[in-house]
Amino acid sequence: MPFNAKIKVTLRQSILDVQGKAVEHALKNLGYTTVDSARIGKYIEVSINEADRQEAERICNEICQKLLSNPVMENYAFELEQVN
Repeated sequence: MPFNAKIKVTLRQSILDVQGKAVEHALKNLGYTTVDSARIGKYIEVSINEADRQEAERICNEICQKLLSNPVMENYAFELEQVN
């Protein structure tokens, strides 16, 4: 049974998000004065053809750590949805 992994990768809070700051500044210039901050991240969907949920989670963690994120600068989180 395949799973769809919905993965979010974001910069760690301690890392300056230059793109986020640019968006925040642009929003304020457009009149959105109540916007306090903006951070930019990545969203990735991966289909994992695995019958066991624990194995699908292990694979998803592994690909996030090895390819989709930079563990020095970024955090990741994911949700697995079973495909019927």
